[in-house]
Amino acid sequence: MNVLAVTAFILVELCFAGLILLVARSGMKKSVNRTFLYFLLAFAAWAAANFLSNVTDFSYETVLLLNRLLFIVSVVALYALLVFVTSVIRLKTRRWMRYVSGLAAFAAVATASTPLVVHDIFFDKTGNVGVHFGPLMTAYFILIVFLSAGILSRLAKGLTQTNVLERNKAKVLFLSIGIAIGMVLVTNVFVPLAFGNFALTSFGLFAGMFIISGISYGIVRHGMFDIKRAAVRSATYSLLLLALAASYFVLAFVLSTFFGTLFAGGGQVVSGFIISLILALIFQPIRQFFDKATNKLFYKDQYTSDEFFAAVNRILVSTTDLRTLLSKVANLTMLTLKSEQTFFFINTAEARHSTVGTKEYSKLPASDAKDLESYFAGNFSILQASLLESDHHIRRLLLSHRIELVMPLLQGKAVIGLMCLGEHLTSGYSQRDLRVLETVSDELAIAIQNALSVDEVKDLNANLEQRIDSATKELRASNAQLQRLDEAKDEFISMASHQLRTPLTSIKGYISMLMDGDIGPVSKDQKHLLEETFMSSERMVRLISDFLNVSRLQTGKFVIEKHPVNLAVVVDHEVSALVPNAATRGLKFSYKMPKNIPMMSLDESKIQQVIMNFCDNAIYYSKEGSTIKVSLSLTKRHVELTVKDTGIGVPLEEQEQLFNKFFRATNARKQRPDGTGVGLFLAKKVIDAHHGQIIFESKPGKGSTFGFRLPLDKS
Repeated sequence: MNVLAVTAFILVELCFAGLILLVARSGMKKSVNRTFLYFLLAFAAWAAANFLSNVTDFSYETVLLLNRLLFIVSVVALYALLVFVTSVIRLKTRRWMRYVSGLAAFAAVATASTPLVVHDIFFDKTGNVGVHFGPLMTAYFILIVFLSAGILSRLAKGLTQTNVLERNKAKVLFLSIGIAIGMVLVTNVFVPLAFGNFALTSFGLFAGMFIISGISYGIVRHGMFDIKRAAVRSATYSLLLLALAASYFVLAFVLSTFFGTLFAGGGQVVSGFIISLILALIFQPIRQFFDKATNKLFYKDQYTSDEFFAAVNRILVSTTDLRTLLSKVANLTMLTLKSEQTFFFINTAEARHSTVGTKEYSKLPASDAKDLESYFAGNFSILQASLLESDHHIRRLLLSHRIELVMPLLQGKAVIGLMCLGEHLTSGYSQRDLRVLETVSDELAIAIQNALSVDEVKDLNANLEQRIDSATKELRASNAQLQRLDEAKDEFISMASHQLRTPLTSIKGYISMLMDGDIGPVSKDQKHLLEETFMSSERMVRLISDFLNVSRLQTGKFVIEKHPVNLAVVVDHEVSALVPNAATRGLKFSYKMPKNIPMMSLDESKIQQVIMNFCDNAIYYSKEGSTIKVSLSLTKRHVELTVKDTGIGVPLEEQEQLFNKFFRATNARKQRPDGTGVGLFLAKKVIDAHHGQIIFESKPGKGSTFGFRLPLDKS
């Protein structure tokens, strides 16, 4: 084999390793990049040792050392390839298996440097180098076969992965590495062992071509790992070295041509120093220039992940409207990732959906969206159409809608929507693009769920507003009807009260004539019955008056007609009129008419009615044999009337409602079922109309105090 060709081949491999070595520090932190670098270096060392171990021009000791070195780096290269394969297709390895394979490789490396594996070398008739194997050579070859089988078994396991991208990587590696391992085993293991012929060992070098070709294809076709940054760095440093070298020759030429006599002799040291100083000064500007130039050439469509994340976050916090949010994110993603189109398919409430995207995006039917959601069941990674088999129905579905990427949006393990991207406008989507999308997917899903919740609340509020408006209209109609009925009721009560007062007045007059004996003598029993009848008719008259006053209040005809009144005399007259009624119930009134009460401007008839209601209630609710205390007193600014009884009292929880229209306490309804509940209501209205205050105190079971406080005339 031509020495120059082999040397060039080894140099190409080392350059490939150098490219990986130039990957940015963040890239070298990835295990797949590191393990690939280790494999390339080990394989380059194996290729060099394989070629040089057959060179007969070297001394006996050198050729023996090179052959032992060949066996050492063979194990190292295979072990590095095993680790690389495990890393690139993301297979998990049990810890004990890693330890066993590592210890076995270490033991093989340790023994291969001794006569136990390569005992001696010899030169055959054709001039090729042959090997006398040691006692552990069989164990060594078994280890080689074991490591090779381990590599192929891991690749075979990778072919069964559910992730299409990982499966395609495994397929490329299985084909290329399988051919390479088979070629090495045949040329470097089986033929030498079976036939003792070492002439074919140099052909094992071509195995590297299959491995490098397969990995190169995986990088270009399946994005196995990113060497773009390494290429950019290599181009930058190459251009920088060329520029510095050119600058050196130009400066040296200028100094020697125009200032040759000045720097003659010992001046060459000075000229070298000047050139070095100038190169040091221009190094940074030249490097920055080539950095910008190569970045502009290789990264013209590049974007900053942090800036994209910040822009997405600004959109997510700026609005809760679902369509606005999705539209802004779709346009931002299209511009940043250079996609032909971007749109969302979101499942909303009640089996409905919403689609929002960039201008002229494809409308994804609900049935196709269901197929995609079913595909993502248990597999939540981003779906890439170009990585699917050509006859896969999902691939045909995506191509029909011009979709290249589909990312599921998840809430827990449930798919709430899909984010779809069209074809890339320049080259294709990189692994970095996919990682960026996966990073924002959770935040997108949360923001979409929040927006859906806000929409549900808005719909609920709108529904509630509609119901409230409908209920309000119904209430207004009912209220208008009630007002009409109330007016009719007030009109009826007013008419009925007027019609009832006239015959009652006649009845009272006739009864009074009978009681006075104007028609003839009346026995004691007859007089008692006539008095009861008179009191009942009197109570009926007062009841009718109460209803009339309530009716007047409702219709706005309740008028206070004031004139000078001696309140003490009015109270005495009302109490005296009720003495017979109280006596029939075994009750007494206690009232001492004061002499110092001045004349007051009052509506005498309405004040009489208030006093009558207070005293009448005291009669009906007081305990038999008790005394009702009526008191009228004068203060500096007021005249106070109180009627105190020892009756049933008013329950504490009902006292606030006592002066409402038609309200009667529960214990009062039991003791006097025929009450109306308008007496106290009218009493408060009358006192309020006189600018006074109602006096009320009550203890359940011990009695009550009713009364009023009226202001004195300012004059």
